[in-house]
Amino acid sequence: MQEKYLQEDEIDLRELFKTIWARRFFVIAFTLVVTVLAAVYAYTKTPIYEAKALVEIGEYKQNNPISGTGITKTSIDDAAILEKKLTTLFVDMEKNLKDKTSEITSITLAKGLKNFLEIKSEAISNEEAKNEILKVLSFVQGEHEKILDDAKKQRELELKNIDLQISDIKSRSVTLIDKKLEIGTKTLENLQEQLKLVDENLKRIDTLNPSLAALKLMEKKDITTAISELTVKNFELEEKKDELLTTSLYKLEENKKVVETILLPHNYKNTQIVGEIMTNDFPAKPKKSLIVAVAFVTGFILSIFLVFLINFIRKN
Repeated sequence: MQEKYLQEDEIDLRELFKTIWARRFFVIAFTLVVTVLAAVYAYTKTPIYEAKALVEIGEYKQNNPISGTGITKTSIDDAAILEKKLTTLFVDMEKNLKDKTSEITSITLAKGLKNFLEIKSEAISNEEAKNEILKVLSFVQGEHEKILDDAKKQRELELKNIDLQISDIKSRSVTLIDKKLEIGTKTLENLQEQLKLVDENLKRIDTLNPSLAALKLMEKKDITTAISELTVKNFELEEKKDELLTTSLYKLEENKKVVETILLPHNYKNTQIVGEIMTNDFPAKPKKSLIVAVAFVTGFILSIFLVFLINFIRKN
C-alpha cells in the first residue's frame, strides 16, 4: 500500500515538472519581463540620499550658594520634550507638503546618551539633506540662545547686586559705624571728665554734710554706669565693623569671583552638532540590487503559479 502511495507521489512530481517544462519559455519570459521592469524602475527612479547628525543639547553653569552645591551644569532643554516638539514641527507638520525634494525623516533620543538627539534627513542630494538638518539646528539654536541670554542677564544682575552690597559696606555701613564710634568716644571722654569732677567735689565736701555727699555718690554711680554701657556699645560697634570688613566682605568678594567665572563665554554652550553631518556617496534609496533580486524571485514564483493556474483552468 505504501509503495502505491510513493508511486503516485512520484508520478505527481513528474507531472508537475512536465507542466513547468512545457511552459518553460513562458516562465523565462515572464520572469525576465518582471525583472527588467523592476530594473528600469530602480535605475530610473530619482536616487534619495540620507544624512544624519548627532546633536548635543547645550548647557550653562550656575552657582547655588544657598544649597551649598557650588557651581553646577544646567541643561538648556529637556531632551524628551525637545524631541517631541521638533518631531511635530519638522516631521509631522511637513509630511503632507507637495513637491518636496528633501525632508526630515526622524528625530529621536540617542540611545545610551543623555541630552543627545539623532536627526535623520533624506533628499535628492547630500547637500539638500545636510541643509534640512541645519535648518532644524538653526531653529533650536535660536530658541536656546534666548535661554542663554536670560541666564547671562541673571548672572549680571547678581554681580551688580554683589557690587552694591560691597559698596554699601565700604561706603555707608562702615562710615556710619565710624561716626557712631566717634560720637561714642567723645561722649565717653565727657563722662570721664564728669567723673573726675565728681571725685574732686567729693574730696571737697565736708564729711559733716552727708546729704550732699550721698547725692554726689549717686551721680558718680550713674556716670560710672553710663561709661560702662557706652564702652560695651562701642566694643559691639567695633566688632560689627570688623565682621563687615572681614567675614561679610570676604564672602561677597568670593561670591563675586564665582559669578565672574560663571560669566565667562566658555560656560555658555549652545546646542550643536557633534562632529560633522554624516552622509554617504551612495544613495540610500532605491536599493537597486535588492529590488532586482526580489523582482526576479517574485516573477519566477508568480510565473510558475500562473502556469499551474492556466493548466488547471484548461483541464476543467
